[in-house]
Amino acid sequence: MKALKLFLFIQFISGLTIYAQDRWVIQQDGAIQWNIADNIPHNDHIEMSGEQISTVFRYGVNTDGSFSMERSVIWPLLRTIPNNTHGSLMQRFAVDFPSLLMVNGMSLNNEKVKYIRLDGFLTVVSDFSIERHNIAQSRASKPEPVVELSHLYFPSKDKPLLCEKYILKNISDKPLTLIVPKVKNLYKTDAQKGVGGSYNLSVSLLNDGLYHLNAGEQIEFGAYIEAYRESENEIIPDISQEEEARKEFINEIWNNLEFKCPDPVINRAFAFAKIRTSESIFKTKGGYMHGPGGESYYAAIWANDQAEYVNPFFPFLGYKIGNESVFNSFMHFARFMNPEYNPIPSSIIAEGLDIWNGAGDRGDAAMIAYGAARYALARADREEAIQLWPLIEWCLEFCKRKLNKEGVVMSDNDELEGRFPAGEANLCTSSLYYDALISSSYLANEINKPSQVSKKYIKEAEALKEAINKYFGRTVEGYDTYQYYEGNDILRSWIAIPLTVNIFDRKEGTIEALFSPRLWTKNGLLTQAGTETFWDRSTLYALRGVYSAGVKEKATEYMKRYSNERLLGDHVPYPIEAWPEGNQRHLSAESGLYCRIITEGLFGIRPTGFRSFTLAPQLPDNWDRMELNNIMAFMDSPFSIQVLKNGGEMKVQLIKNEKVFRSFDLKYGENIEIKL
Repeated sequence: MKALKLFLFIQFISGLTIYAQDRWVIQQDGAIQWNIADNIPHNDHIEMSGEQISTVFRYGVNTDGSFSMERSVIWPLLRTIPNNTHGSLMQRFAVDFPSLLMVNGMSLNNEKVKYIRLDGFLTVVSDFSIERHNIAQSRASKPEPVVELSHLYFPSKDKPLLCEKYILKNISDKPLTLIVPKVKNLYKTDAQKGVGGSYNLSVSLLNDGLYHLNAGEQIEFGAYIEAYRESENEIIPDISQEEEARKEFINEIWNNLEFKCPDPVINRAFAFAKIRTSESIFKTKGGYMHGPGGESYYAAIWANDQAEYVNPFFPFLGYKIGNESVFNSFMHFARFMNPEYNPIPSSIIAEGLDIWNGAGDRGDAAMIAYGAARYALARADREEAIQLWPLIEWCLEFCKRKLNKEGVVMSDNDELEGRFPAGEANLCTSSLYYDALISSSYLANEINKPSQVSKKYIKEAEALKEAINKYFGRTVEGYDTYQYYEGNDILRSWIAIPLTVNIFDRKEGTIEALFSPRLWTKNGLLTQAGTETFWDRSTLYALRGVYSAGVKEKATEYMKRYSNERLLGDHVPYPIEAWPEGNQRHLSAESGLYCRIITEGLFGIRPTGFRSFTLAPQLPDNWDRMELNNIMAFMDSPFSIQVLKNGGEMKVQLIKNEKVFRSFDLKYGENIEIKL
C-alpha cells in the first residue's frame, strides 16, 4: 500500500496524466458506448439538431437499471411572442412509448439497460421481463428477460420532426404476442403566444398492430414528435428514410476533413466535434443560420459564436450548408454598416428580422473582420470575397476609429457581456483586430486592391502589436503575461488570445500562467483565477494558442486530458459552453473551436491567399505521424496533409487523388509557405 501511494504521488508531482475510470468506451466503428455496470444512477444530456428542429435529450439510468428520458424539443422556425433571442417554440416531453406496449397481454417491466451508444444518434439497448401471474413464484425467483428493446433517438435532417425507432426482439425460447397500440396525442399551443398564432403538436406512435414473434424474431416500429402551423398539414414520416438521411449527414461530416493520429481519443473527439459544429444550422426565412443552441439561441447569429468562432472553420470541412450559413451571416451583418460608424449589432435574431445589442459594443467589428477575412481566404471564392470586402473594410475602419491614445481598441464590453470585468479596452478585441489586419492584407492582394491597401494594413498591424504588448503586457500574480484590461491584477483565461494570432512576445509566462493551479482545472481553464466559473471557449483558444507557440508537448498533455474528459467522462461527447451558467450546454460553436485546435494549432495552417497558406506542424515527440485528410479549403477538390516523423525531422507530404504532389522536410519548430 505504501508503494502504491508513493507511485501515485510521483505520478502527480511529475504532471503525468492519471484518468479516473472512463464511463464511455470508443468502439471500432467510431461510436462511444457506455456499458452499464454498477456505475449507476447516472444522468446526462446531449443536444442534437436538424434544419428545423433541435432537441436536448435528458437521459439516464436509474438505480434499478431502468432507463429514463425527457426530451426538450425546440422548433426555431415556429416563433413565439416576444419574438426575441429566445422566441422559439419549446416543449418538454416525457412520454414513455415502451410502457404502452403489451407482450403476452402484460406490460414490460424490470428493465435492465445493457448499454447506451452515441454516434450522431442516441441508442439505448435494454432487456425487459413481463409480469407473472403467479405472485408467489415471482417473489421466489428473479424474472427472466423475454425481450430486448433497442431505442434509437435522432432529429430529422430537414423536417420539424424528432424521430424515434424501436426494435423489439424476442430473446426467450417461446413465441410471444406483441401489441403496439395506436397512439396519437394532439396539442394546440396558445394562439396569443405564437407569432403564427396557435401551433399544432403531434406525439404519435407508428406501425401499430398485433404481431407474433417466434424465438429470435424481431419487429420494428417508430414514433415521432412534430410541430406545425395551422395552415400546414402534418408530416407522417418514414422513420427509416429519416434515419438514412441522418446517417448520410453523419458519414459526410466524418469523412470530410478526417484527422488521424496515434491518440484514438483525440481522433474521435475531433470527429464528434464536427457533428455538433455542422448540425446546428437552421433553414430560416433569412437563409441558413448557424445557431449556438442550448435551448436558447436559435434562428439567429452572433459576432462571436458564428463570425469569430466557427465561420473560419467551415471552408476546411467543405460542408456546403455550412459555407452557405457563413456567407449568409456576414451578409446579414453587412446590412448594418453605416456612414456614422455606429456599432454593428452583436446579434441578428428572429430569422434575421430583429437585432440584439444589449451589451453594447463588445468588440463585434473586430470579431466580424477577423472571421470574414479568414473565411474568405480559405474559401477561395473570388466572387464571395469581393462581396465580403466592404464589410471587412468597414469593420477595420470602425476599430481604427476606436483606438485610444495608447493605440489599442476601446469597447463597451467583451464577449462575456459583463459577467467579468473587461475595462474600457480589452486584450481580446485588440488581438482580433490585429489578426484581421494581417488577413485583410493578404485578401486585398487576392482581389486586386491597390498595393498600398495591403501595405497600410500591415503597417497598422505592426503598430497595434507594439501597442498590445506595451498596454497589456504586465506581470500578473508573478507571471510575465498580460493584464486583460488596464488595472487587472488577477489572472484571466483570455491571456491566451495573443498566442492564437501569433503574438509570442510573452509566451513563456503566459503558458506557465495558463497551466498553473490558479487557472487550470479538471474541466480546463477558469475564466478568472479564484472563481469556480469555466467557459470552454477560452480553454479551446488556449490549447490552440499553445500549439501555435510551439510548446507542443505541454499542449498535447493538456489536450489529451481535456479531450478524455469531454469525450469519455460523465458529460459527453462535445465541448460545452460554461459552468455553472447553462449547466454545461452543448453549444455548437465551441465544437468548431475544438476542430480549430487541430487545423490551426497542431497543423499550424494559416491562410495567406486563395491557394496558399503557411504550415507549421507541431508533431508531438511520441507520435510517429498525423494526417489531415480530405481538406476542402483552398482548392476545387480535396487534398490531404501527412506529417511523418523522419529521424530528427518531419516529412510533410501533400496528397491529392492518392498521389503525393508536394513533399518537404521540416525541422521541428519550422514553418513553410505552401502555394498550391
